[in-house]
Amino acid sequence: MNEIIKAFKKNKLAALSLVFILIVIIAAVFAPYIAPYNPDKIDVNAILQPPGPAHLLGTDQLGRDVLSRLVYGSRISIEVGFIAVSISLLIGIPVGAYAGYYSGLLDSILMRFVDIMLTFPSFFLILAISAILKPSIINIMAIIGLTSWMGISRIIRAEFIQNREKDYVLAAKAAGASDSYIMFVEILPNVVAPILVSATLGIAAAILIQASLAFLGIGIMPPTASWGGMLSRGKTYIMVAWWLTLFPGIAILFTVLSFNLIGEAVRNALDPRYKK
Repeated sequence: MNEIIKAFKKNKLAALSLVFILIVIIAAVFAPYIAPYNPDKIDVNAILQPPGPAHLLGTDQLGRDVLSRLVYGSRISIEVGFIAVSISLLIGIPVGAYAGYYSGLLDSILMRFVDIMLTFPSFFLILAISAILKPSIINIMAIIGLTSWMGISRIIRAEFIQNREKDYVLAAKAAGASDSYIMFVEILPNVVAPILVSATLGIAAAILIQASLAFLGIGIMPPTASWGGMLSRGKTYIMVAWWLTLFPGIAILFTVLSFNLIGEAVRNALDPRYKK
């Protein structure tokens, strides 16, 4: 933890990214108290109003407040990012751990399955499944999580291969510890660095995928506010209402970029290969 704190103190851009993400998370959690208006309230007297005192970021084609919809849209992005990555970690960590610890036939079977999954273009696989299943945020989170665990499994496998013959593992074996105890109590805490980095970058990827699906009209259905959906519906009015695409686009860009910068800072702090 001290190494991470030092890394953020040195990397001002990463520190600003962390502050931005904290603001987004706070907005997501306290959206009903922060949003100035009901995000779904239609006001025919305020259609396509530009940013001003009454509506700081303007209104959309139905007179809904853009700022309020951005605040509520952050809920979708944060939920999808964290839950989808949690699902991918719950699958990827055990697969990589068993493959790396036992090697041999089990390793070959698990890694061949990973290779098969990697042959499918992830986004198009997600797109196809999303089009088949009933549109809902739960389905989107599950689909992204179930199709994005392969990378972390390969990382964990490599880490377990490097650690399984180290002294602390051999000592645990000599003491009669079970394989499950050695894998998840002894080895796993020592490979937390790549897990943190992968998780942080995975959140950024999940948010971007969800926004892309919403932009294509798949997943989050109106009137639920989502950044990708706002961007999609705003493109029709881009010549007369620039704010409908600018602000959701900035929200997506800064959120994804911030998670990537945080992941890079954590990697630099915990991975000896990147320390100067």
